[in-house]
Amino acid sequence: MKTINFNIKCLAIAILYCSSIIGFSQNNKRENKIIKAVDKHSKEAIELIKTSVNINSGTMNFEGVMKVGALFKKELDQLGFTTKLTSGQAYGRAGHLIATRKGKKGPKFLMIGHLDTVFELDSPLQEYTMLNDSIMKGPGVADMKGGDVIIILTMKALKEAGVLDDMSIEIIMTGDEEKSGKPLELSKKDLIEAAKKADIALGFENGDNNPKTIVVARRGSTDWKLTVTGKPAHSSQVFTDKIGTGAIYETSRILNEFYLQLAKEKDLTFNPGFIIGGTKIKQDDDGTGGHAFGKTNVVSQETIVRGDLRAVSLEQLKKAKTIMQNIVSENYPQTNAILEFSPGGYPPLSLTEGSTKLLGYFNTVSEDLGFGTVTAVNPRNAGAADISFTSAYVDMAIDGLGLTGGGGDHTIKEYGNLNTVATQAKITAVLMYRLVNSKF
Repeated sequence: MKTINFNIKCLAIAILYCSSIIGFSQNNKRENKIIKAVDKHSKEAIELIKTSVNINSGTMNFEGVMKVGALFKKELDQLGFTTKLTSGQAYGRAGHLIATRKGKKGPKFLMIGHLDTVFELDSPLQEYTMLNDSIMKGPGVADMKGGDVIIILTMKALKEAGVLDDMSIEIIMTGDEEKSGKPLELSKKDLIEAAKKADIALGFENGDNNPKTIVVARRGSTDWKLTVTGKPAHSSQVFTDKIGTGAIYETSRILNEFYLQLAKEKDLTFNPGFIIGGTKIKQDDDGTGGHAFGKTNVVSQETIVRGDLRAVSLEQLKKAKTIMQNIVSENYPQTNAILEFSPGGYPPLSLTEGSTKLLGYFNTVSEDLGFGTVTAVNPRNAGAADISFTSAYVDMAIDGLGLTGGGGDHTIKEYGNLNTVATQAKITAVLMYRLVNSKF
């Protein structure tokens, strides 16, 4: 009897083992189809990058932004997505490309790109050049037309492998990531609404241009303005009870205290971008500078400082604002100071347990496919981006999945490594396949 039971147990184990081998083989077979499809379509993806890079889509060139949007819309139409190009008139920009498809199972994905670049029509960099057989220099090749094309290539591979129909996906390529329209609540409305419906957000910015890293946390960014007033008088009366220190001394005190009290806060930065002060000052209309009048023998009456504040979490941002306001309130004699923070701004992409887990899944796929280990980017090396607007709604979010291995972002030397297009598409496509089929 014991022998029979033993044999039955052995048989059951054998059946389970064989089943697992068959399942593993089928999974590998499907993933191999995905990988082969990426390789099959990589050359046309590179051509699509070249075509899009040669279309000027500086944020304020609305016609160019929409032309790039139409180019990518055509690609997604052919893959069975329901697509539309929106109007950005309400917030003073070109609008967005939105593409959706509803699947049968698995999590809902939000994939994020942007159509615009920092290279306007007056930029000296308007077309791509190949520095060698794989390094492309061009306007927006890394930030982020390469990432947009990786999204499209990923979708093509999933469709050809026969698994795209299972997936619920919304793709949003914004038209104003580099210079957001105002009001921000209208500019980012479509993105936020998509985030509310999503389970997983995938951003295709180029991260820190290192193919061995992925962004799991981004710092948010908001602007601030410091306005300081003092009592004008002959310089011989400075420091008296009646005249006090003047506006410039009070401004110096405030900025120095910002540094002393906050500079050691991990991942927090606060940068005064410009300062003007004197007897009379006048700001430029665009808020990027101005001029001042003053004399060496006159106590300064007015000072204005404009800067930005970057924090890795909403809690850190709130704490920093409180400390800065407290510093501003402790005025030198006969001075007054007001610190104002701009409404809106880019929120932080806070680090979550879900995002850390998603990075682990991404790393597993990368290692399984032979591309090596992938780790998290230091948040200090990851600026604000559209994915940050998902932070309050999506627990699992990673960014930096775009074209990488480059540099010179936002300059006339911007370049990217085209060899990373296929690599990033393969990892992303297999990651999505496994997530939908619960293979982690």
